[in-house]
Amino acid sequence: MTTHIANQVVSVAEMQAAEQAMVDTGTSVEELMRRAGVGSAEWVWRIASGGDVTVLCGPGNNGGDGYVIAETLRRRGLDVRVIAPFAAKEGAAAKAREAYRGDILDSGEGIEGTVLVDCLFGYGLSRALSDDLTGLLEGLARRHHKLIAIDVPTGVESDSGRLLSPVPVYDLTLALGAWKPAHFLMPARAVMGETRVVDIGIGQVDGSAQLAPAPGLRPPAADAHKYRRGLVAVVAGEMSGAAMLAATSAMRAGAGYVKLVSEHEHPGPPFALVLEKGSLDESLGDERIAAILIGPGLGRTEASRDRLMAALEARKPLVLDADALHLIDPDLLEGRAGHDIILTPHEGELAQLCETFGIDAQTKLFQALELSDATGATVLAKGPDTILCSATGQTRFFPPAPSWLSTAGTGDVLAGIIASRLANGESGESATIQGVWLHAEAARLAGAAFTADDLVQQISPAWAAFL
Repeated sequence: MTTHIANQVVSVAEMQAAEQAMVDTGTSVEELMRRAGVGSAEWVWRIASGGDVTVLCGPGNNGGDGYVIAETLRRRGLDVRVIAPFAAKEGAAAKAREAYRGDILDSGEGIEGTVLVDCLFGYGLSRALSDDLTGLLEGLARRHHKLIAIDVPTGVESDSGRLLSPVPVYDLTLALGAWKPAHFLMPARAVMGETRVVDIGIGQVDGSAQLAPAPGLRPPAADAHKYRRGLVAVVAGEMSGAAMLAATSAMRAGAGYVKLVSEHEHPGPPFALVLEKGSLDESLGDERIAAILIGPGLGRTEASRDRLMAALEARKPLVLDADALHLIDPDLLEGRAGHDIILTPHEGELAQLCETFGIDAQTKLFQALELSDATGATVLAKGPDTILCSATGQTRFFPPAPSWLSTAGTGDVLAGIIASRLANGESGESATIQGVWLHAEAARLAGAAFTADDLVQQISPAWAAFL
């Protein structure tokens, strides 16, 4: 697969259409199943390391993949057994079952071993398992040392990442043909273990979501100066610490000039940070400003809303974070083209925004999509699963970042990094992608049990990973 195709993240409908397109152009379902099974068997072979393998097969094509896996490993000399609580449906799955020459059991009672391969149900599952099937899967999972899921674990809803039934924790999940949303969405992501893609020849799916690639950052041009590199204005409010974290992060993420616009005293600011008091309208009227960040430490009073209105009326590329996400509403956005606005909500803030803008979607992905559509803004729905829905209609998923980021202030740091990249002339989508990757790399460099202050110190070293 080319890099672009390898990065695509497809829905159930998109995957079904892509497979049908291959069939329509001459690739049989049996051939697709063979590619999926043989490719997956390579991974199972490595994990088994000569040990025995149990393959749990369902009635559909996911079960058919399992029969191909089992036969491929049997021919290589591994001790393989198949458990099939259902007869295979007609077509490719039934042919794969007929081609398997090993043992087929209809019960998993007492079966234990080295590796369990879950091919019970694939990416199209939309309802909970019966108690019998849940018990079968959980029992086999307890009695095997390693667990591998083919495409998505049984019990996971592919498009949303919801768990429809109790799901064991797997060691490896093999995505067939392309990534699915569930490979990046909680709570499904937490049970999948390592994830890899098995190539079955699927081509480019037009309009599909994408896995955000690591950015290629560049040092400043030889003739750069501080304004060309971008002036960021961070609008402070009632609480100085959060705004200071964001401003310091913007300084370390490559902005040429950062000023903190505040009505309050800020003890111990970095010497390179410009503190600016006085009229907010006058401060934000500086034509050299390339991006504005507002929200960290802003407060939620009427005066805070006035400061947000002033930031919007400046009509500069804008990052809204934290308290600004609780204040923004359709009235404030009316008449404002939103393509240069970035919203960065965590789960609670996303829920608040959905209530404010009349969005009733039930899952994080669809909430972010509808919020971007309603506001015209680029939406970064952050958390242990981070999703970017850009104003251009593109959806991006990100690899998991270190879980040590789950501490106070790290969101302020991320907002500052994004504002810095936006001030450098990047689009909302590009600035946000760069920000998320720099943020995650800084967290890796910070190590375990860090604070937001420690994270800020690692932003500059994080650049080395992307130059």
